[in-house]
Amino acid sequence: MFAPDISRLGYTNEGRVYSIIYPQQGYATEHFRSLHVEVTVTGNRGWADESNRIVVAEMEVTGKIWFAPSSYGNKLVKIIKAYFTARGLPFPLDKDHAIEVQTFKLGFPIVEEFPLVTGLSPKFAIPEFAQHKEISCSMGSLGVQIGTIKPMGVEKVDKFNRLVLDIFNMAGGNILYWSVWFTAPEEVDQTEWHDHAKHWRKSIQADHDAPDGQGTIARYFDGTPFKPLKNLAIKELPKILEYIKDHIN
Repeated sequence: MFAPDISRLGYTNEGRVYSIIYPQQGYATEHFRSLHVEVTVTGNRGWADESNRIVVAEMEVTGKIWFAPSSYGNKLVKIIKAYFTARGLPFPLDKDHAIEVQTFKLGFPIVEEFPLVTGLSPKFAIPEFAQHKEISCSMGSLGVQIGTIKPMGVEKVDKFNRLVLDIFNMAGGNILYWSVWFTAPEEVDQTEWHDHAKHWRKSIQADHDAPDGQGTIARYFDGTPFKPLKNLAIKELPKILEYIKDHIN
């Protein structure tokens, strides 16, 4: 489960969707340590029928990945960052210089818009511990495929950014199916909405502590904690060392 109140859907009195706030989270690798992963909504449209508890919307998003403060002292990160800094090359050490990742509709790599629809995802069964019927007014689901990085036009930078994305995908996969459990609609307080979005953006700049409470740990369907396979960590280090050997000179 993502952190509570990690996402919101804003719509007018007529039901027209004007804003979708999407998740951001932390991710740890064995050898790079902590990374931030944020999904920035770049466009949205759709309708919400409050009376019938129906939502139909489309959105476009860009993924952003950058290193968290706890990774700054990591030996491998320091080597690559020092090399980039000395040559004036961009390094993903904050959101403004994040690695940008393209996304698209599942199975349609040229279609950037993907749907958010009412109902739970039919792609997988949802275990009891991941259901939130006691607080849910409505439910929605979406599926999105993670594409390639947006190139910076500098070979060393683009290859490093692809390396980070490859390591991320080894453990997390490159397809996201997400079920959303909406709580009851509330009248928008514009100041609170603005402050909420700002608080989330600033919280992820530090080490990823959620301002509204943490989510739960990742678990398998039977409830046991999810632990990435050891061979992922084994594969990760040679990729990093190979990059340093080939490009840091």
